[in-house]
Formats: sequence, structure tokens, C-alpha cells
Amino acid sequence: MNTFIKNYGFLFAVAGTVVVLDQVTKFIVRTNVLLGEMWSPWPWLTPYARIVHINNSGAAFGMLQGFADIFAILAIVVVVIILFYFPRIPHDEWALRLALGLQLGGALGNLIDRLRYQGHVTDFISVGTFPVFNIADASISIGVAILILSVWSTERGKPNSNTTGNSVSEDVAGE
Repeated sequence: MNTFIKNYGFLFAVAGTVVVLDQVTKFIVRTNVLLGEMWSPWPWLTPYARIVHINNSGAAFGMLQGFADIFAILAIVVVVIILFYFPRIPHDEWALRLALGLQLGGALGNLIDRLRYQGHVTDFISVGTFPVFNIADASISIGVAILILSVWSTERGKPNSNTTGNSVSEDVAGE
């Protein structure tokens, strides 16, 4: 049990927090804002940020509408891969572990909606002219950004595998 907590505790804490925030905010929107309706607390804020209750049968940010079943299957595959891969990540690589926790929470948050609401996900965050999204979508996107930055910074810090310690000019001069 101690090994399980050591391997998965952080992952489940991050993912669980995302799922709870995602599901609570979606519930609040579904119960207080009619489908298709827009709400903004202050008129001056409306052009920049507002709540818009929509159903999305596509991917994040409304892309690829109508592929709900494929996205449900893809979410399950992502969850399984993360659960398999996560214990293999060294504990000192906190950014990579955080990224996977955010992605797991986002995938589960949207999967819950797809299973409960006939393939639809509740989206409600509308900022400027950007497509409407939800907490799960944002979590996945932030997780991907952290993942890319983490891998990039790790690779950047490694010595180049093509060098043998000698520069090209030293090799040529030595011939």
C-alpha cells in the first residue's frame, strides 16, 4: 500500500482536484445558466470574459464536432497510458508528474461528461473570441504546455550525444 501511495498519490491528488473543480463548475453552470444562454456579472466585462453554457460533442475548444465516441475511447486510452507510465517517472521530475496529473484530471473530467450526457461535454468559459472551453480542457492544455517545457528543458540540459569531447577542429588538426 505504501508503494502504491508513493507511486500514485501525487497523480491522484492533482487529477482528483481537477476532476472535482471541473465537475462542480459544470454542475453550477448546468443548474444556473440555460443551454445557449450567456451570463456576465458586469456589462463592461462581457466583451472580454463571460459564461456561455454550450454542449460540445467534439474535442477541446469545440474542434471536430460529432466525434464523441472516438474522444471517449481516446480519453480511456490516455488514462491507461498515464496510469502505466506515471510510476516510471522519477520523483524529482515534478513538472512532468504535474503535467500528467493535469492531463489525467482533464481527460477524466471530460470523460465523465461524455458518459453521463450522451457524448456531450459542458463548456462554459468564454474569453474574448477564443472558443468556449471548460476546466478540464484548460487542465489538459496547461498539462501539455508543462510537458513540452519540461521535456525541452530536460533535453536542453543534457550534453549533446554526438560529441566525443573533441571539437571538429581538434579532430582535423590531429590527422
